[in-house]
Amino acid sequence: MKDFGKSKSDSEVYFIANIVKKFDVVAVQEVVSGSAGSKAVARLADQLNRMGSKWDYVISQPTSSSSMSTERYAFLWQTSKVKKRGDPWLSSDYALEIDREPFFCRFSAKDKLFTIVNYHSISKSKHPETEVKYFKFFPGLYPKDNLVFCGDFNLPQSHSVFNPLKKLGYRPILVGRKTTLRQKCIQRDCLASEFDNIFCHTGQIKILKKGFIEFFHAFDNIKSARLISDHIPIFAEIE
Repeated sequence: MKDFGKSKSDSEVYFIANIVKKFDVVAVQEVVSGSAGSKAVARLADQLNRMGSKWDYVISQPTSSSSMSTERYAFLWQTSKVKKRGDPWLSSDYALEIDREPFFCRFSAKDKLFTIVNYHSISKSKHPETEVKYFKFFPGLYPKDNLVFCGDFNLPQSHSVFNPLKKLGYRPILVGRKTTLRQKCIQRDCLASEFDNIFCHTGQIKILKKGFIEFFHAFDNIKSARLISDHIPIFAEIE
């Protein structure tokens, strides 16, 4: 969610909660690094808790990147569906090489464990492939974890930098699906780039359902939609 902090109004938080309330675990990027970011996540959790289910959440410390690009990550989850296992952590592995180091959190559902790796890369102009190339090492660093890599890679899944992950058995849930919003729609085409994805190991995790939510159709214009986010949410149902 773009600049998730005090700029999000109550009505915008309510709109976001209505979208994510159907899911068991939600990974959020672009939480602003100051206290306003933490408060915005708390507001979202509070709104979700008033919609019929009990939710909990965790927020990362600010990433170790420069002050201009540092952010927080967050996870929210329905406590009746998913349990958090242990403390989440910002990865210190390759923290010097990755500007906004990924945020790891272990969960369990029906006694099955999985670990979500929440990540927001540097912008396309800064060549995110120079960061993403280190992701091939994470399965070896955490061999007992069922890793689920998710977030904004600022790269399409077809980029060669993902080939080592694919060779290890990790596959993207979306192929050829644009997920970022244009500044202006072009003949009703409002999506620009194939940047967001979820990578799962197909030998450990079965994808039952996958998709995306084109929330911008609820708005009269793309400018208003971009106040919510400049990316559409993507999702996967896993087993």
